[in-house]
Amino acid sequence: MALSFEILKKLGKSRTGKIVTKRGVIETPNFMPVGSKGAVKGISVPLLEEAGAQIILCNTFHLYLRPSSKTIEKLGGIHKFIGWEKPILTDSGGFQAFSLAPLKKITEEGIKFSSPIDGQKINLTPELAIKIQEELGVDIAMVLDHLSPGNSSKKEQEYAVKRTTRWALRCKKALKNKDISIFGIVQGGVFENLRELSAKELIDIGFDGYAAGGFCVGEEKESFRKTASFTAELLPEDKPKYLMGVGKPLDLVEGVLWGYDLFDCVLPTRNARNGQLFTSKGKITIKRAEFKEDFSSLDDQCNCYTCKNLSKGYLNHLFRVKDPTYIILATIHNITFYLNLMKEIRNAIQNGTLEDIYMKIKENYQEN
Repeated sequence: MALSFEILKKLGKSRTGKIVTKRGVIETPNFMPVGSKGAVKGISVPLLEEAGAQIILCNTFHLYLRPSSKTIEKLGGIHKFIGWEKPILTDSGGFQAFSLAPLKKITEEGIKFSSPIDGQKINLTPELAIKIQEELGVDIAMVLDHLSPGNSSKKEQEYAVKRTTRWALRCKKALKNKDISIFGIVQGGVFENLRELSAKELIDIGFDGYAAGGFCVGEEKESFRKTASFTAELLPEDKPKYLMGVGKPLDLVEGVLWGYDLFDCVLPTRNARNGQLFTSKGKITIKRAEFKEDFSSLDDQCNCYTCKNLSKGYLNHLFRVKDPTYIILATIHNITFYLNLMKEIRNAIQNGTLEDIYMKIKENYQEN
């Protein structure tokens, strides 16, 4: 097994732990900044490390299309290619093929689609998804799963669950590199009995960790909460539990309360670019006129470069004149905020004060 997982402290369903890989330790619960195409948008590797990132997520679909996994392999693998020496997890590309590719067709063999870049016909099979991740040389690979929209019928979701199991088995058989760990992905939409079936079948196959996928794809928020919480309890206690594509600050705290260990989301980077900044007192839309002559720091509870050295007025100015420096400074802060929140959560589990964090985030981010 390429990774080990140890639980250090439990508080209800929440837990702190550590995932040990050959490229470093990931303290859990943890948030993975998203660098789909080989870079976390708006922030360099040294700044990511300064913010406290211990693992990042890259994407099989995007890197296979450009520059190609074979090119990255020739250039020394994904870690050398992007200059990041710590662990990397890669999404299998199933979600992107499902959501981005035109003219897609899902068959038992795989996901057939036309490249959105040059129209090339591609058949993303479970075997190809694993081959790409092996060529990249990642630390944690995800199986290729069949994602069905959140509003799909129970029959459609059951079909997706069964195919996800068959594809997961093919992925595990295809993985030859023993230095790479592999996670299974539980599907089933908002149907608890299907989530139960998916989890059982994946556990029977046996993986290094387990993810809850197929959320935030059109289902109601309360259905997400209910089903994501239920799914966490289905997963083995001695393995990392990963809630995919989530989320907002309140989602992260709730996810930890449900028992999840890993999270990823594009919100901190995307929202930074769009002018929305996360702070200890809630969200700020920095382009608003009220900040034009505001000389206070963005967040007096934050220790990032932006908050220690610059004012809201300066960030407001940079955003308004469309200076790319704004994106760097805003992304530094949002990523730091997310990683600091996870650190606070880990400390709160150790100290028995997680409920305090939950109430504070709920008060400041109650629109979630």
